[in-house]
Parts: sequence; structure tokens; C-alpha cells
Amino acid sequence: MPSESQAQVLPGLSRDAAAPDLPQADRVSRDASVMLGLTLPTDTVLYLLLPLHTAAFGVNLAEAGLLLAANRLVRILGYGWVARSYERHGPRIACCAAVLGSAASSLGYALLPGVWWLLAARLVWGLSFAAMNIATQALATAEAAGAARRSGRSRAIIAAGPMLGLIGGALLAEAAGPQAVFLALAAVALLALPFAWRLPGGHGEKVRGGPRFGLPARLDLWSFVQGLALDGLFVLGLSVLAAAALPEGAALAAGAALALRYAAEIVLGPAGGALGERFGASRTLVLLSLGSAAGLALIGGGALWLGALSVVLLRGLLQPLPAPVAAAAAPGPQRVAALARLATWRDLGAGLGPLAAGVLLPVLPPWLLYGAAALGLAAVSLALRRPAGAGREPPSPGPA
Repeated sequence: MPSESQAQVLPGLSRDAAAPDLPQADRVSRDASVMLGLTLPTDTVLYLLLPLHTAAFGVNLAEAGLLLAANRLVRILGYGWVARSYERHGPRIACCAAVLGSAASSLGYALLPGVWWLLAARLVWGLSFAAMNIATQALATAEAAGAARRSGRSRAIIAAGPMLGLIGGALLAEAAGPQAVFLALAAVALLALPFAWRLPGGHGEKVRGGPRFGLPARLDLWSFVQGLALDGLFVLGLSVLAAAALPEGAALAAGAALALRYAAEIVLGPAGGALGERFGASRTLVLLSLGSAAGLALIGGGALWLGALSVVLLRGLLQPLPAPVAAAAAPGPQRVAALARLATWRDLGAGLGPLAAGVLLPVLPPWLLYGAAALGLAAVSLALRRPAGAGREPPSPGPA
């Protein structure tokens, strides 16, 4: 392990003697991505199994929506504290603690039924994910050159964990019940500890910038609606609609659809990053968001599987782009704060999404709910075409 006295190549990163053939930013981003890929299934599999097995967890559908939203809602309040902890302790310590928290939350899902115990586990996961998410995005964008490319590769690595977890979790739940799934996922999460330990020690990057709850910028509003529609309403709604369409194989059908969402990130995430480098991350983000809105409209119109396929494929291309767009808009010492603010608005939307789906899906027709989400996403995407206070997007350096 390199000493703290070695020359630094990037802010907050020490030179990596163990992998001299890899650019340092690429190596560190890869380790952070593997760490998050191993821990993220403890969350994503719950989105699949909790709505389908509410009785086994001791909750009803409305409480399930609350639980799926809780981890994001706590991050709205906790991102500032987590970002300051990241600055104070650095990526290594923050992420090692977060890995242990993710394993503990998975054990809670397996062993502690009832809404209050599960709520506590969700809060632990929310803060754990906040630390790993800040580290992953900050390390991927630490150098402006190649940031979109690294973000695309990062999303591909991260998505491998949820994709395999959803498929394996659906199969194991059919054979042994949902609790056994989360016992296994707790063990998988602990495998992330060596990768967290390889992250840079010392202090993290300085976290500066304005308050996260000031008047939202256009990108903030886009992040909120994207979280509401694509990360909240779509995910919970897919499980509920799949159960109605295929009552005998709902877990496998919804699990396969959600796994395809992450497979799309593996296959298409690097392509999305490359498109952002070639044509501009902001421009590409707008076009892909409009396509995703059309996919939501298809779901609302009754074409469930065609709409779901469209959303997951376009979302795979879209995922690498928000972080480079935010980082380009707030370079220097404000970058980490801008990434935290972007994540806060996304979490606000994604936290309200399951709540809205749990309450409204039983009483509103899907065409109304998904149609409204599609219109909202299209509106905020079109608003990004002329960013406020900025001229043309800086020319891209081209693919690295």
C-alpha cells in the first residue's frame, strides 16, 4: 500500500505502484465501482421481492412503498453529513464503513420482519450507499479528460452486481423464500471490503458550494423527475404490473425485466459515455431522456413489456451522463458538492416514486399515472436544451 508521502497524481489520490500499466484515475474508479457492484444487490433485490412477498416481511403494499422510499429520503437529509465525512476521512475509511453498513442492512431484511425494524435497516443502507455513491462519482470525475468514458465503464461494472443479484435472487426466492436471499447477499456484500480498502486514504476532496436546497437549477429539476419516473415509479410499478399480467411467474418475469435494466448498463453504459464524449454529455442526456419518456408512455398505453424494454435500454445509455454534466457545470472545489446536490434531487424524486406508486397504482389507471410521468420527464428534458447562465457546452476532448 503506497504511503501518504508519495507524490499525488490527482487530488485525493495517491500513486498506485501496484498497477503502473493503468492510469491512476481508471484504477481507482474501477475499485470503487466493483465495491458498489457487490453491495448494491442488497438494495435492488429488495425492490423485486418486497412488493411480491409483503406478507413474508410483515408489511402491506403501502408500507412496502414507504420502505423502498426510506433509504432515499434519509439521504436527502444525510448527503451533506456524508459528504463532509468523505472530506474528513477520505474514500477508504468512508467506504469501508459503508460496506459493513450494507451487509448489516441485508441481515436486517432477512432476520427482522416488521415495518419498524425494516425501516431501520433501510436507513442504514441509505447512508451507506450515499458514501459509496459520492466516492464512486467523485473518483470517476476526478480528471475532466475521459470523465464520461470512466463514468460509462463505472456504470457497466456497478450494474453487473444487481443484474446477477436479481436473477439469482428470483430463483433462490422461489426455492427457499426471500429471507434466504438476503442472508446470501449479506455475505456477498462483505466481499467488497478489499476493494474499499484499496481506495485512497487520507482526506477526501474539499466539499464546497451552495446549499443543496436552494432554488433548483434545471439539472436539479431533471434529476428529481428522472428519479421519480425511472428509479421510483417504474421499478415498483413493474413488479406490481407484472404480478397482474403473469400471476404464476411474477417474480421471475419482473426479476428478468429488472435484470435487463442492469444488463443494459453493462452493455450500453460504455456506449453512452462514448456518445457523451463525442456529441456532448448534455445534448446526449436530453435526447435519451426524451426516448425514456416515450417508453413510459408505452407502458401507460398498455404495451407493458415493449415499454419496459425501451426504458431499460435507454436508461442504460443514460446512466453515465448526469455526473459529467454536473461536474462540467461546477468544476474545481465545487464539483463534489454539485454531485451530492444532483444525487439529493434524484433521491428526492426516487423516494417519492415508490410512495406514489404504492398509493396510486391501486386507485388510478396506469395510463394516467405513467402518462403524467412521461409528460413530466419530457418537459424537464426539453428545458435542459439551453442551460441557464451558460453558453454552448465546452467542446468534448473526444474519446480517450
